[in-house]
This record gives sequence, C-alpha cells and structure tokens, in this order.
Amino acid sequence: MIFARENGRVIPREDKIFSISNRAKAMIKEVGKDKVINGTIGALVDDDGNLIVLDSVRKVFASLQPGEYAPYAPIRGIPEFREAVKKAAFGSYEPKGFTEVCATPGGTGGVRNTMANFSSPGEKVLVADWFWAPYKTISQELGRELRTFRFINEEGAFDIESFRANVTEILAGQDGLVVILNTPAHNPTGYSITVEEWQKIKAVFGELPADKKVTLLIDAAYIDFAGDEEEVRNFLPILDEMPGNVLPIMGYSASKTFTMYGMRCGAMICLAKTEEVADEFRRVTEVSSRASWSNCNLAPQTIIAKIFADPELKAKVDEERAVYRDMLLRRGRAFEEEAAKIGLGIVPFDAGFFVSIPMPNADAVAQELEKEGIFLVPLAKGLRVSVAAVSEEKARILPARIKACMDRLGQ
Repeated sequence: MIFARENGRVIPREDKIFSISNRAKAMIKEVGKDKVINGTIGALVDDDGNLIVLDSVRKVFASLQPGEYAPYAPIRGIPEFREAVKKAAFGSYEPKGFTEVCATPGGTGGVRNTMANFSSPGEKVLVADWFWAPYKTISQELGRELRTFRFINEEGAFDIESFRANVTEILAGQDGLVVILNTPAHNPTGYSITVEEWQKIKAVFGELPADKKVTLLIDAAYIDFAGDEEEVRNFLPILDEMPGNVLPIMGYSASKTFTMYGMRCGAMICLAKTEEVADEFRRVTEVSSRASWSNCNLAPQTIIAKIFADPELKAKVDEERAVYRDMLLRRGRAFEEEAAKIGLGIVPFDAGFFVSIPMPNADAVAQELEKEGIFLVPLAKGLRVSVAAVSEEKARILPARIKACMDRLGQ
C-alpha cells in the first residue's frame, strides 16, 4: 500500500550525491583515505579532507549569548542581518534602485521562494543545460516545468543565441518567466558569465514586449570564492540597467561565504526599479517563507551582523577567506592544466567548487572509477569533480585517471 502522492515528481530512493559520498566514506574506513579520492563534496575541505571553517567566524560563534541564538528570528531576518547581507552580497557596489531582503535557509531557499512567487503552476522556468540538480527537484515540487538552454557554445562562451531563442519561445506562451543564472563560478562547471555576455543578456530582455515580465534570479552562491571580491561583482551595475519589466533578484549563500553550511543561512535580495515592486517582493517572500520554513536560524544572522559591525573583525574574516579562496583557485587551475596536457575536454572553467567533463555516459564512467577508489558525481551531460574537496596534488592526478577510464569505455 502506497500513501504518498507523487504529484508529477520523480522521487528517487536516495539522493545521488549523498549516496556516492557515503560509499566513498565507507571505502575510506575500509582501505584508508590515502587510497580514496572523494570528489563529491560540495563544501571546502583541506588537503586532509577536513571541513574548513573560518577561525574568525568560529570565535564569534563561540562568543554568542543565549539571547543571540535561541529566540525566533523575524521571518525576513533581523534588521542588522538584512543590512549586513546586502553589503556582503554587493561589496562596494550600491544599487541604484530599491532593495529588499528576505532571509533564506541557504541559497536553496532563495531558489524555492523565487519559483514559488514569480511563476505559476504549469509554467516553464529557464535554466542552463548544465544545472544544479535541486533546481529540477524544486520545480517538480512546485509543479513547474524546468526548461534548459544550451549554456556553452562551440567557441566556449555563453550561448546567447540559445538563450534568446528559449526566452522568446517560452514568453510566446506565457506572460512571465523566471530565469535562473548561476554565476559567477557556476555550479557545476566553474564558468563565470562575463560583463560582455551580461550586456548581451540585457539586450535580449530589451527585445521583449513591455508586458512580458522576467524575474531574473542570479544564484551567486559561490561569488566569494570566484576570484577578486570586487572584480567578480563587476556585473552588478548591469542589473540596475535592466528594462523595467525585469526584476533582478540576487540569491546569496552566507552558508558558503562564512563556512557555516549546516547553519543554513542565506538571503534573496531584490533590485527593484520602484518602491512598489520592492514592497511587493517583501510581502510575498515573507508569506511564502512563513508557509515553508517559517523563519531562519538566528545564530548565523547574529554572527554576520557582528562581523559587519566591526571593521577589524570583518578584515580578519576577509583575510582568512582569501587564503582558502586562493587554495581553491590553485586546485582548479591544477586540474585545468593537467586536463589540457592530455587532451581531456572540460567545460570552460573560471573558478569555484566544481569542474565538469562532458561525456555521453557519465554514470558508466563514475561506476568504473569507483572501483579504483575515485568517487565523482555523474550528471546528465557529464561528470562533476569537486575541486573544493580534493588536494592540489589529487586535482593533478584526476584528469589522467578520468581520461584513461573514458578511453577504456570508448568515450
């Protein structure tokens, strides 16, 4: 007897990534960590496989008093957090329009709230064809249809023509459209949309009829591990230049930026042209949050508010994060260099936690690699490697092992 309703969803027996990671952990216990490469984890770990937590953040956490972590937080987040997270998300840039903030449980909450409030059941939501798998899970849960455009063209750049064609076609059949662009340091490829490509995206929206509404979610979960903190935000002025029928929303993951993954802290921030639209954003996201997770953890909000209230402390946090960001970038570059040497094709990589290798049957390659103690994540279009989870040495080893496996399997 089955009680649960599928409601159009595809419900797996277990989460793919966590199940692969669990098999890696089991093999580590059996044969030792030196004989296993676990490239599945979507969190930054050191060369010994230990989770990296910023010591400066840890000390603030340890100093919290019960009144700073135990009470319920307001649904949209405490005011000090809402102001601090805008500074965290935008850096030195000050948006020209009206901004409103809603606290979310990590970046995931912003994805969920955007789909729930700015699209209708049965409508299409547009994402790149290389995408973070929970986008599909969330769309199915909410009764939306996930539509993809080709992310990278033959020249290794953002495929603006595929993007234009899909935006135009979808809006011919519905009045509004949610578009999710994961950048910079895209998950799962590490690609970052350039300023020139952002100008082309703006031009596509400018071609649309004025009565067609676009909600543009920039999923910037990895922005603070994507490179120079100011340079990676050089696209923000373009968001202010978007046509009036486009509402940009920035999804920010404080969980990653401040290495508090399990505390589930993030925010969605709108950049509205009018106060009326900003107020509407505030109201609908508050209602939607109340109907799903109710409110978010107070502790990480307090931590972030304290960090931004103390310039000396913030400087320490930034300095410590920069060390690990540089380590992550070295790992990604090491993988990229070794892949180029042996002719292993990868999706163009700029920065971030992941590198992806296109291939026709990633499941077969992943299963074969597991026999060698290498655990990676198969996707629909290829294989994902978490350079956040492996040392620079292992990042250099992996390309040859992957290519050898692909060659054996005729891929």
